Amino acid sequence: MQKEFVFGFGEKEVAITLPEDQILHIVEGKAVEAITDVPAAIKAALRNPIDSPPLQEVVKAGDKVAIIASDITRRISYPEFLPTLLNELNGAGIPDNDITIVVSLGSHRKHTAQENIAVYGQEAVSRVHLVQSYAPTTEDFVYVGKTSRGVETYLNKHIVAADKVIMTGGIIYHSMAGFAGGRKAIMPGVAGYSTIQGNHSFCLHDVTGQGINPNCMAGKLDGNNMHADMMEMASMLKQTFLFNAIFTPEGKFARFVAGHWHTAWLEGCKTVEEIFGVPITAKADLVIASAGGFPKDINLYQATKTTENAFMAVKDDGVIIALLECRDIMEPPDFSGWFNYKSLYDREIALRKAFTVPGFIALKTGLFAKKVPHIIVTLPQNKEFIEKAGLIAVTTLEEAMAIAEQKLGRTNYTITLMPHGANTVPLLQE
Repeated sequence: MQKEFVFGFGEKEVAITLPEDQILHIVEGKAVEAITDVPAAIKAALRNPIDSPPLQEVVKAGDKVAIIASDITRRISYPEFLPTLLNELNGAGIPDNDITIVVSLGSHRKHTAQENIAVYGQEAVSRVHLVQSYAPTTEDFVYVGKTSRGVETYLNKHIVAADKVIMTGGIIYHSMAGFAGGRKAIMPGVAGYSTIQGNHSFCLHDVTGQGINPNCMAGKLDGNNMHADMMEMASMLKQTFLFNAIFTPEGKFARFVAGHWHTAWLEGCKTVEEIFGVPITAKADLVIASAGGFPKDINLYQATKTTENAFMAVKDDGVIIALLECRDIMEPPDFSGWFNYKSLYDREIALRKAFTVPGFIALKTGLFAKKVPHIIVTLPQNKEFIEKAGLIAVTTLEEAMAIAEQKLGRTNYTITLMPHGANTVPLLQE
């Protein structure tokens, strides 16, 4: 029996007919209802936190409170919840002039004043003081200790000096740290440049030339040295309180977790797994994946979330087909430039000298494609760049299928489909 399946490609759709008896899994996220009364849900989380007294009992009049807020690269919808958070602090006797928003840039560029308003909302920016934690500004960071792995930890002086610190952000799967949110507000959010470099180096293999650390991957916390090192850094800060958001597949608020910076975050991670983690019983010979269309496939940097997730569902001798329009194929330059290195070894050595997340993603993409062929259905003008990245470029799904069958060497192969591969993570059941 044949059945038609549809995949997003930019703002269009691409259909393919496949034998139903060859379909092993269709990896789709769980449907979840969005929160309808956001302020009420925020108050409920703050007043009934996990492993912590309510926020209004954690803070007291006279405290200087720092709120760590994610930067423009994270879509957290801050204008929807910052006013409610500020009002809760006011209700505990903390006036606006004792509250500071610390923008957790890590090593990302600083915001403009207009961007601060766009990200955090005019009300919050008008009410409280705002500073930006930019890792290369050495004088803004103070030494707070050394982790058991030898990384000297420098954190933003405004955070260290605060009487209470509220860590905010969103929890999603993270390709290196297992999950975002939680301790990532501290590291890399408000950490110094040398500290970020030291921590991120754990994403690379212990042995030079062996590429990446296999334990630094989406959904994995046990054995993940990057995560463990982040945990130590976060624990160096006292008087912290967490407020994190979890989202629906459509990007709306699904849940808020608040309370202890670690246990409340872990509870949020479980919800992320429930929504976006999809159990699979076996890996497939062929994985056909789409990011889900625009903007998730706007460029290869964004689209690698799809290929990385597909890699978790494919056999070692299998093939991946990914439908990725990539209309802005050369963006961002700090990612595309990494493919100018002549070999993966050269790429790795450069990354060891000066770690960047785009560089790591570029290295991982090359290593995965070397292990399992990646056939990318994309725009004709992207062919040169896609092939430079070590991938196979085609313009139609039919052409991709023909190459895949040629590489598999048979027609009785198993297929897993990932129509929203950027968001869904296959979880192989042991």
